[in-house]
Formats: sequence, structure tokens, C-alpha cells
Amino acid sequence: MDRLSAMKMFVRVVETGSFSAVAKELNSTQPTVSKNIAELESWLGAKLLNRSTRSLRLTETGSDYYERCVAILQDVEDAEQNVGLLQTQPKGLVRVSAAVAFGRLHIVPRLAGFYEQYPDIRIDITLNDRVVDLVEEGIDVAFRMGTLRDSNLIARKLCSSPMITVATPEYLKLNGTPAHPRDLKAHNYVVYTDRANRDQTTFAEDNQPLHVKVSGNLQSNNSEVMRSALINSLGIARVPRWLVGDKLDDGTLAEVLKEFQSDPTDVHVVYSPGRHLPSKLRSFMDYFAEQYRDCSVINGE
Repeated sequence: MDRLSAMKMFVRVVETGSFSAVAKELNSTQPTVSKNIAELESWLGAKLLNRSTRSLRLTETGSDYYERCVAILQDVEDAEQNVGLLQTQPKGLVRVSAAVAFGRLHIVPRLAGFYEQYPDIRIDITLNDRVVDLVEEGIDVAFRMGTLRDSNLIARKLCSSPMITVATPEYLKLNGTPAHPRDLKAHNYVVYTDRANRDQTTFAEDNQPLHVKVSGNLQSNNSEVMRSALINSLGIARVPRWLVGDKLDDGTLAEVLKEFQSDPTDVHVVYSPGRHLPSKLRSFMDYFAEQYRDCSVINGE
């Protein structure tokens, strides 16, 4: 048994609370992970975890051993960094999750520059507009927009994007330009369904929130569908500028109701907690934090 590998596996089981999640991370199987932990317990002569069908709980010995393992593993990484191994050439697989349109527009086009700096890091990117469970789906880092739901994830804000109301000049010519948010009741509003209060959108008037009911003949839970619908004059909608900034710049879309703009939506990266943060993951997040430091790069301003 490789004790260092077994210690890493034990730490991740504790941090994720799941044998199956660790198996996904390591491209292994749940029985293999369970066997390694059992062998570690046998070698130590002590029980580390109390396991049931629904939960994992550290024993008193296991809790002490976990803290010591975390410290040891951090010392190992620090030692490797000091001799320039991981610090200069981080390597391995980083599993990333993002909204469909955000990934296509703002992540993939920047990967060439990332690979130039980190040729030994591989990226597995999953694009899906639903909020994924990082532990259950084996995701290392996810890009999240807007107000974050309560969770035990660690969040790092990258930038902000204004919420804007847009349509094509052709649509506005045919249907009229709304002068006030309430005018949207008479418009064909493209509804984004993957959010709470999908039939309502919020503006600001006199520094107070203004809620407006909206409806239309097209709705979707996909950000790419929203973008395409607006570009093809199928309706009007309030969306984050990162989704359509390039089409505002080239005149395909026009912004309306500017004076009623509410607070911008923030863009974060989130990841699971743990004192042992791999250098490959740190490098990935640092790279995109620098890429988005000037928010205009995603907003097209």
C-alpha cells in the first residue's frame, strides 16, 4: 500500500463525505477506494471512519489523523514547490463546469493562452446551465453567475456584468421601443426558465426595485437558445451583458431601458473546501481571474 496515496484518498473521502465522489476524481471505483481506506485502517490498527448507508463520520482517532494528514500533505506540496516541481509546471486534469454560452464565449477562446502557460494541465469542461453538484459529479471548479445559493463551497469573485434589456432593431421597429419596464407586458419576452420567478424580471426605479411580469411564446433553460432567439428577432429580454456584448458592439442588438438598470450580476468561480488546494486548480483559477480582471473583456464594452 502506498501510504501517501492512501492518506490523500482518506483526506478526500473526509472532505467530500463520499467514497463514490473520490472514485470519480481518481478515475477509480468505489470498492477500490473502500479497500484502500480499510487497508489504511488495518495498517494503523485503528478505526478512522464510522460508515453507514447514508453517512460517514470520523472517529475521534480519525479526526486527529485527518488533521495530521492534511498538514503532512501540505508540507509535501510545499516541499515540491520549493524545489520548483509543481510551482513551475503544475500538471494533471482539471474538471470545469460552466453555463453553455459562457463556456463557449468566454472560457474556450482563452484556453489557448492557458495551455501556453500550463502545457501539462488538461481540461475537461462540462457545459450545462443547471447548477451542478461539484462533489456528486466530480467537478473541481465551476463558474457561477449572480447571487450564490447557500452552500459550503468556497467562492472567488472574478468580475461583474450589467443586466441589460435588448432586442434587435428589426424587432423594435416592428413592435415599438419600450419607454418604461411596464411596457414589456405588451412585448414578446423571451423567458429564461432556469431561475426563480421566471415570469418576472426586476429593474430599478428611484433606487427601488421594480418587479415586472413578463411572458412570451418562447422560453428556454439554455443560455445559447436565449442568445440565438434575441439575435434572430424572436423577442426581447433582460440578460447579462456577457451573453450578448459582442452583438451590441456590432449593432445586431440594441439596448433599451438603460435608465432602469439594476445591480450587475457577479461572476464567481467556486470550488469545494479543503486546506489542500492542488496547484493545477490554483493555476487555473488565477489565470482566469487575471483574464477577467478588466470586466470589459466579457462585457464587450
